[in-house]
Amino acid sequence: MAQPLAYLYPDFLESAEARPIRILAEYLEPLGRFKDQKIQDTVVFFGSARVDSRDRSERALQTLRARGEQATNGDYQAELARSRRAVEWARYYEEARELARLLTAWSVTLESPNHRFVVTSGGGPGIMEAANRGAREAGGKTIGLNIRLPFEQSANPYITDGLHFEFHYFFMRKFWFAYLAKALVIFPGGFGTCDEFFEILTLVQTDKLSKQIGIVLYGTDYWNHVLDFGSMAEWGAIGPKDLALIQRADTPAGAFEILRAHLVTHHLEPATEQEAAVPGIAKTRG
Repeated sequence: MAQPLAYLYPDFLESAEARPIRILAEYLEPLGRFKDQKIQDTVVFFGSARVDSRDRSERALQTLRARGEQATNGDYQAELARSRRAVEWARYYEEARELARLLTAWSVTLESPNHRFVVTSGGGPGIMEAANRGAREAGGKTIGLNIRLPFEQSANPYITDGLHFEFHYFFMRKFWFAYLAKALVIFPGGFGTCDEFFEILTLVQTDKLSKQIGIVLYGTDYWNHVLDFGSMAEWGAIGPKDLALIQRADTPAGAFEILRAHLVTHHLEPATEQEAAVPGIAKTRG
């Protein structure tokens, strides 16, 4: 029996020695699809996977109340409190959905041979689903950059066909978040949201990206309680001018106006010959 060619040999491709090939594949395969779909640039939405829609959250609360009307134990009361908070938390799902709809409805009117400012998420549930859903409802393309995890994070159903990506390596997924992005919107979230937010914020702060990326922190009540950037500046951990890297919003309309102003000012100039010829190329340093 003939030995298979190395690049067709599954045992080799899954080996430690072939790790560089797998990493390169997570660059080249998305690049090809972005070119085929004429994706020039993106606006990335970050936020919690644990937020659900208002409709589903309210139905879950009603089901819980119906099941436990006679219950008085502590476990039930704690679960009831969490379910009530989920209904409150659902506002961010609906507002992410509306913002993505507004942004996409505007972007599809732009005259361009390529798709501009395509709403992109991590591809999973919660805020990610809301962003993809709103963009799809507006009739635009929308991207999901999903990650394979030990606990399954399935892709949401609103991602455009051909623009659902599955990554093994977190750093390659993060690369694609940053590479095409012209703006970020950070909705309330946990460790993963903060990790993604701070990584790109650091690239902007340290001038590692030659393009202008607008950063909108959405949900003042939440973020003021979780993060205190003013204290960072007072302690000298960041410079006062670093505070200007972040803009804040509390309504979809307000966030949309910030995003549109940034995108028009910095990214609607005529594309370079390279950008026009090869959709998906972003300017970076180094």
